[in-house]
Amino acid sequence: MAVQDNIGGAPPRTSLLNDPVFRGIIYQVLVAAAVIGFAAWIVLNTAQNLAMQNKTTGFDFLFRTAGFDISFTLFPWSRTSLYWQAFVAGLLNTLLVAVIGIFFATIIGFTLGIARLSSNWLISRVATVYIETIRNIPLLLQLFFWYFAVLKAMPAVRDSFLLPLGIYINQRGIMVPKPLPDHEFIWVAVAFVLCLVAAIAIGVWATRQRTLTGHYPSSIVLAARVANAVVMFALGYLAFALLGQIIPGLATPMVAAIAALVLVAISFTPYRPYAGAFVASAITFVVAAFLLGGMFNAVPTIAVQLVALLIGLAVGWMMLERIGTAPVDASKFPTALPILVVVGIPLVLYWLIGAELAFEPPVLQRFNFQGGVQLPPELVALVFGLSIYTAAFIAENVRGGIRAVSHGQTEAAQSLGLKEGDRLRLVIVPQAMRVIVPPLTSQYLNLTKNSSLGAAIGYPELVNVFTGTTLNQTGKAIEVIALTMAVYLTFSLVTSAFMNWYNGRVALVER
Repeated sequence: MAVQDNIGGAPPRTSLLNDPVFRGIIYQVLVAAAVIGFAAWIVLNTAQNLAMQNKTTGFDFLFRTAGFDISFTLFPWSRTSLYWQAFVAGLLNTLLVAVIGIFFATIIGFTLGIARLSSNWLISRVATVYIETIRNIPLLLQLFFWYFAVLKAMPAVRDSFLLPLGIYINQRGIMVPKPLPDHEFIWVAVAFVLCLVAAIAIGVWATRQRTLTGHYPSSIVLAARVANAVVMFALGYLAFALLGQIIPGLATPMVAAIAALVLVAISFTPYRPYAGAFVASAITFVVAAFLLGGMFNAVPTIAVQLVALLIGLAVGWMMLERIGTAPVDASKFPTALPILVVVGIPLVLYWLIGAELAFEPPVLQRFNFQGGVQLPPELVALVFGLSIYTAAFIAENVRGGIRAVSHGQTEAAQSLGLKEGDRLRLVIVPQAMRVIVPPLTSQYLNLTKNSSLGAAIGYPELVNVFTGTTLNQTGKAIEVIALTMAVYLTFSLVTSAFMNWYNGRVALVER
């Protein structure tokens, strides 16, 4: 019986529709064709509708005269300005709110996130109440609260609240002194930037050397001792000079200099923490006395100073508890060195070249203030609302990131003798950042896009100025909306790119 052998033959051919790779390509081609067809239909339909209404397209309107006022701009503006200048004004106002809001929301959010995990019952509950209350109230309602219930309830111009440093608060906003630098001051600003870069470079280099050798270079240690002495002298002199405003016997420069030298000598003894605590307590006492005295004029001076003294003592006690009486730890980076580089060198240059930085205080005239810088209530309310609202969500991201770190890391840090603050700063938070950064990026994007709600309280941001007034006057809906969408898309992509880069830097490296 003959048997047919088909082992060496080709496999039977199947239909291409049964090939998953071929089907995937077909599906992608069909979806792409549908998207292109839908886009083409929208373009053609829009063109036909515009032609029926005798409307033209183009961006030539940007070079026409705007003819309207903008209440707050970062550059000179008048009715004769062009529409592209209105676009830039709204763009800069949006960036201003976004940058300031991100800065304050990050600080408040991280503080509340850590406070919610505090072992102190009162601090933990206060942070919890803040977070659960703020994030469950609509942002628009909070903006209305800050604008109408707080800032618009301030007194009239003639009855403005006077704060220290020549700051006034009234219904029209916050009036602050205007800085007036001379032409030589630009070199001081350049020196500050260069010194900041140099301080960061010194810190990075010293940290790498410590990682390789186990200790900081001798040059860093010697420079740190000098910097500690200089910074302690400067802070001590400032503390006694400020105390001289309340205690007349300490007002002379000679007394302040001698007292500062005594504090420098103490800083080289085991009683070093007490010198730092005294400086912090004295400066806090004077600042609190000025702030409380300006805010509560009707309260007797002795009562204000007593409350300020209690605040100063509390700050000094907290600093003493934080520093402790332990000797100087050579394993910690000397923070006085970068402070001296960033602050000291520009100050010396400021004195050598004779630069001048004057301030023009606001002065009350018949109906308004003259001079100074006016921060409109719309700006203040929007920054307050965005910062406080977004901080509640950032706090939850921080809390979740810290919770994601294994508790064994905390126990290991405790076994090494690290204090609670050092455990968070050196062990817990660096590991938690890889969990915190991705949702933190989303909160930054939300804050930037939520700035468009400023139109509800009259703040002249991009949506209000460009999508609102400009669109109504020109009728160029497609062009205006396209530019506005492009701006927010650019904000989002740039922010995401930077945060992704930072996330890559803080991510754990597998070995």
